[in-house]
Amino acid sequence: MEIAYQPYIDPDFESLIERIHPPRVCIDNNACQDCTLIKVDSANRHGILLEMVQVLTDLDLVISKSYISSDGGWLMDVFHVTDQLGNKLTDETLILYIQQAICDTRRREGIPKELQTCLNIEVRPCHVSTEHTALEMTGRDRPGLMSEISAALYELGCHVTAAVAWTHNGRVACIIHVEDGIKGGPIMVPKRLAQVQEKLESVVEAHHENKEQRSIRITAPAAGRTHTERRLHQLMYADKDYEKCQGCNGTCRHLNGCTKTHVTIETCREKGYSVVNVRSRDRTKLLFDTICALSDMEYVVFHAAVSSKGSMADQEYFVRRLDGCSLITQSERHKLTQCLIAATERRISHGLRLDICTPNKMGLLSDVTRAFRENGLSITRAEIGIHGERATGTFYVTDVSGNDINPRTVQMVRNEIGGSALVVNKSSNRTSRTPPSGISRSSSGEVEERPRFSLGNLLWSRLERLSANFGLIKS
Repeated sequence: MEIAYQPYIDPDFESLIERIHPPRVCIDNNACQDCTLIKVDSANRHGILLEMVQVLTDLDLVISKSYISSDGGWLMDVFHVTDQLGNKLTDETLILYIQQAICDTRRREGIPKELQTCLNIEVRPCHVSTEHTALEMTGRDRPGLMSEISAALYELGCHVTAAVAWTHNGRVACIIHVEDGIKGGPIMVPKRLAQVQEKLESVVEAHHENKEQRSIRITAPAAGRTHTERRLHQLMYADKDYEKCQGCNGTCRHLNGCTKTHVTIETCREKGYSVVNVRSRDRTKLLFDTICALSDMEYVVFHAAVSSKGSMADQEYFVRRLDGCSLITQSERHKLTQCLIAATERRISHGLRLDICTPNKMGLLSDVTRAFRENGLSITRAEIGIHGERATGTFYVTDVSGNDINPRTVQMVRNEIGGSALVVNKSSNRTSRTPPSGISRSSSGEVEERPRFSLGNLLWSRLERLSANFGLIKS
């Protein structure tokens, strides 16, 4: 195993560096014609990249390109971003929020509430609650599971205030926030919590084999609770949903318009890095999901270049393990490949999207999911939460075999739940607006690919040019 030795840095000295040299965030609308550049210059610390990307993704911003360099205890990161409509960021309040949110996150002070108030939009990850009891569950996915869980909670007098569920490779992970249905507020009585856990365990274990992996965990309210989507990645990783993942076998060599996920891992012996390249379909929050996977496996990103071209995205990372080692064994490479493929696939939505907006009431999730189950629908992904007096959310559903749903079945479900409450959303997932710049057609009509960009050829010149343009924020 190759080890890159690094000097020990005392944590107090590390925080001193941040106090002496506070982060600088410059938001530039002049450098690029079609996007806003967010440039960050700061002392480096472990986990800081994920925190920055999390700030941007929680605002539903689209990151089309990114250049990252964080070697030698300092970092210079550049993000090319737009809003969901492809427009630059021109709202001064939003710009101020991004500047302060990134700086305050890096100082570990959290995001000021006054900034969230003046921004006047929801900036938390969707459907996250830090005021209620959280239930975390992983196990084998099956039709009707969400219906059985929500029905059990209703019987126990628990009101669901938010729920998020992902399914992947036959496994499911969900986080459900509940409050006392009678008294309101979190459930804090140990005996009641034990009763809820016992009931949910019986529901989950009903169709599991003895040695099959599953888990139920109940946590009390906490202001520092892990970001919900970050936590879903952790739950899926712990549940080993990646074990069945397979990317492209490499025979297409990207030349035939292959849209499968390609992962290659090489070794840069001169610097002691492992070079990880990921090519996959582009989609919202792809960068966040990939960095979550690397963080879960305790890899540190030192340099990276990310770019989206048409419907595809290329990501290149120079990484080491947290202990300073690079990847040597084939088993390490194989596991990292599987985990990166899983990270790109978990958020992909399968099935018909149904949006719900209806007055909030106790037992609502139980009623909705029961209607799905009784009409032979299976939930592949779900998000629902309370906003004021109304409950809003999204469900992706298929039939029990994973196939498309008959329109008559959809209409029956809508009639049962309420035609105005449940709406079929036919919008497709976001992809880049322009054709892939790296792909062209020959005179014979065959697809040809130009050489893909490389970090070694591009990153350093970009960062060197941009570093001179960093500006101080006004605090």
